[in-house]
Amino acid sequence: MSHSWATRLPHPALRPLVTRYVGYAQDDVTLPVHRGLPSRHVTLIVSLEQPIRFAGLPGAGSLQGLVGGLHTSPALITQDRVQRGLHVELDPLGVRALLGVTAAELSGRVVDVADLGGAWRSLPARLHSLPDWESRFAVLDEVLAGGADVSRVPSELNEAWRQLRRSRGSVRVSTLASEVGWSRRHLGERFRAELGLAPKQAARVLRFEHAGRLLRAGCLDLASVAVTAGYYDQAHLSNEWRALAGCSPRTWIAEELPFLQDDGSGAEPDSSA
Repeated sequence: MSHSWATRLPHPALRPLVTRYVGYAQDDVTLPVHRGLPSRHVTLIVSLEQPIRFAGLPGAGSLQGLVGGLHTSPALITQDRVQRGLHVELDPLGVRALLGVTAAELSGRVVDVADLGGAWRSLPARLHSLPDWESRFAVLDEVLAGGADVSRVPSELNEAWRQLRRSRGSVRVSTLASEVGWSRRHLGERFRAELGLAPKQAARVLRFEHAGRLLRAGCLDLASVAVTAGYYDQAHLSNEWRALAGCSPRTWIAEELPFLQDDGSGAEPDSSA
């Protein structure tokens, strides 16, 4: 399989809300089904080839462009031999400002990008008509910047989410609530209302994502990965991987890792934003 990737940071004004843009092109893809793993991001994907065929999440189907919310199970994607498109990583607390809906409304499901209305309806066709990644990234800057307002998110929630990300899910929820001056119950209510996940669920996803980054970076000693990512032991890591990825770590390493090593996914999202 031949593949290439192009990554770029969004316009500076968008960086509190958008982590990065990724353009991808792959030929002769042999893996029939790709597991879209849980992560800290709400994802916007636009295919420049055949529609994306999702399964296993509400709203899934065959879509040219889609937005996928935070999830705690794998999103299964049936793959074509040739794939080309764009993948955008959105901070869940920026989704309300960028898309006009909350991340909670998207949680555990995918939505046709055309259903967002306005400039989103024509986005797949616009991106398809352009000759290169840079011109496509410029269109993403333009569309995402329309009406974006970072002030819509309470500062306490922003700070709690920042600390949870920075700790890679290791900070205790009671500590987190105390740090921002909210009760644990209120913090949980606000998290669920805005992100669609409780703080403990979000922490679970962040630990899992950290483990995945370590594997992509070449650390394949599962016992070491487990300790570094904050799991009790290798058995705990393996159980969580089966729950969140739908397979064991070894199966994922054998089936998926060879196709993902060069996509920039090993980069720490917080440091690249």
